[in-house]
Amino acid sequence: MPTKRSTVAALPRTSAEVMDWTWEQYAPYYAELDGRPVEPGGAAAWLSDWTHLSELLDEAGVRLHVAYTLDTRDEAAEKKHHAFQENIVPPARAAEQRLKQKLLAGGWPVEGMEAPLRNMRAEAELFREANLPLFTEERKLADEYDKIIGAQTVTWEGREITVTQLQPVYLDADRARREKAWRLAAERQLADRDKINEIWRKLLDVRRRLARNADCPDYRAYRWRQLLRFDYEPADCEKFHAAIAATAARAATELYEKRRRRLAVDTVRPWDLAVDPLHRPPLRPFADPAELAGGAARIFQRVDPDLGRYFDIMRAEKLLDLDNRKGKAPGGYCTAFPVAGRPFIFMNAVGLHDDVQTVLHEAGHSFHVFESNHLPYEQQKTPPMEFAEVASMAMELLAAPYLARDEGGFYSPADAARARVEHLEKSLMFWPYMAVVDAFQHWVYAHPDDAADPDRCDAAWAGLWRRFMPDVDYSGFDDVVATGWQRKLHIHCYPFYYVEYGLAQLGAAQVWRRSLDDHRQAVSDYRRALSLGGAATLPALYAAAGAKFAFDAVTLRDAVDLMMETIATLDA
Repeated sequence: MPTKRSTVAALPRTSAEVMDWTWEQYAPYYAELDGRPVEPGGAAAWLSDWTHLSELLDEAGVRLHVAYTLDTRDEAAEKKHHAFQENIVPPARAAEQRLKQKLLAGGWPVEGMEAPLRNMRAEAELFREANLPLFTEERKLADEYDKIIGAQTVTWEGREITVTQLQPVYLDADRARREKAWRLAAERQLADRDKINEIWRKLLDVRRRLARNADCPDYRAYRWRQLLRFDYEPADCEKFHAAIAATAARAATELYEKRRRRLAVDTVRPWDLAVDPLHRPPLRPFADPAELAGGAARIFQRVDPDLGRYFDIMRAEKLLDLDNRKGKAPGGYCTAFPVAGRPFIFMNAVGLHDDVQTVLHEAGHSFHVFESNHLPYEQQKTPPMEFAEVASMAMELLAAPYLARDEGGFYSPADAARARVEHLEKSLMFWPYMAVVDAFQHWVYAHPDDAADPDRCDAAWAGLWRRFMPDVDYSGFDDVVATGWQRKLHIHCYPFYYVEYGLAQLGAAQVWRRSLDDHRQAVSDYRRALSLGGAATLPALYAAAGAKFAFDAVTLRDAVDLMMETIATLDA
C-alpha cells in the first residue's frame, strides 16, 4: 500500500476524464488515502488530496444530474444518472465515512476546520451502511416525481404546452380566460393524484427505514441531524410559525384586500393572484433567454463590479440554461462543479418578471460558489442551507434598485417600481405559505402512520392552509387546496428543506435594510460572509453579513414593516 501521495497525485485533473468511471476505478484512491500514515503537520496535505478526489467524484455526479434534468426524456442521460446513483454513490459514501473516521480519530489540528469537523462528527455518528441502498431508492423515487411533473402538458389554443407555460395567461386582463387556463392546469395536475400518492407512500416507507436504521425515534429527528441543524430545534420552527401568523399573515391579508378592491371583485379567486390589479399589461421584461441574461449581467455590475464579472464568466462559459421546454425538469436551481470551481444555473423561464427574480436569486447562489472557491478543503465550502438562501434572497433585494433600464435593467422607472412592489408583496405572502409547507412536514413526520394515508395528508394540508392562507376564495376547488402538498417539490424531493427560505428571507431583509444606509458596506459584508463558505457557524455567518439569526416576532415585524412601508412608497 503506497504511503506517499503518488497514487492520488495521479488522479485526473478534470471531471471530463472520469465521467464513465466505475466504482472500481475510484476505489484504489480511497483505499490509498485510508491507508496512508499521516505525519504530524501532514493533515493539510492529506485533506487536500481527499478534497480533490471527493470533488472529482462529486462533479461527475452533478454533471450527470444536470444532463438528466435538462431533458428527462433522454433515456441515455437517465440511465447514466441512475447508474451513478446506484453503483457509485453508495460505496463512495461508505469510503467517505472511513476517511471521516480517520480524520476524527487522528485529532489533527487544521486551521479553519472547526465548524466542518463538527459537521463531520454528526455525519459520522448518523452514518449506517444499511442506509446506502435506501438513499439510492429515495433518489430514484424523487426522480419519478420529477418525471411526472415534467410530463404535465395541456392543449391550449390548439398547441401542446407545459403547465408551466400557462403562467403568462394568468397575467391576462380577461378574467374568464385566466380562469379557463387555471382550471385546465388544475385538472391536469389532479390527473396525476394517484401516481403521486403512490410515490409518496414509498417515500415515507424509505424515510421511516432510514430513521430506524440510524436509531432515531422518527424521521424528523433523523433529518434534523442529517441537515446539520445545530443552532435551532423543531420548537423554534413552531415559534417562527406563530410569529408569521402574528405579523406576515396579517400583512398579507391587507395586501389581498387591496388586490380585491383594485380588481373590483367580490372575492379574490386563485386565478386573480398574478394579474395586475390595475389592469396594466403584463410585465414582459425579455423576449428570449439571451436578453434575460444580458439584463441580469448589467444589474449585477451595478450591485458590485466583481459580482458582475462572475456572472459574465457564467455567460461566456455557457453555465446558464434558462428557458422552459418540454421534458425539462421543473423548478430552478444553482449547483456547483467543484473541480472546475464554477456554478451552473438551471431554470424554466417563460418571459415573466418571476423569471427575473429567479435569475437574481440563483445568481446569488452562484456568487456564493465564486466567493468561497478560495477555501482549500471541500468540507469548508458548503454553507448551511439557512445561510445559503441569504446569499440568494439578499441578492434579489440588493439588485432591485437597478431594475429600470436607465439603471441597466429591463423596465421603465414606473414598471421597475411596479416590479419591486410585486416582489415585495410576494415576499410577504411567501412567509405564510412557507409556514404551511414547514408545518405540514412537521405534522407528517410526527404522525407517520397518519401521513401514510394521502387522504389524511390532504386534510392536514387543508387545515394549515385555512390557518395561514385564508384570504383567497377557493370555493368549489377543495381538492385543489387539499392536494397542494403534492405540487410542492421540496416535500417530495428535499424533505424539511423549506424553512430555510423563510429564515433566510428574514436575514436578507436585514442585509437590505443596512444597504439603504450604506450600500457599499452592506455589499462588502455580504460578500465577506459568502467567502466564509461553511467554515463558520450559522449565527456567525449571519453576524458577518450584518444580520441576526432569529425566529421571533419582533425581528420579523421589523422586516415586515420595512417591506410594507416600501410598498406604500413605491405604489403611491
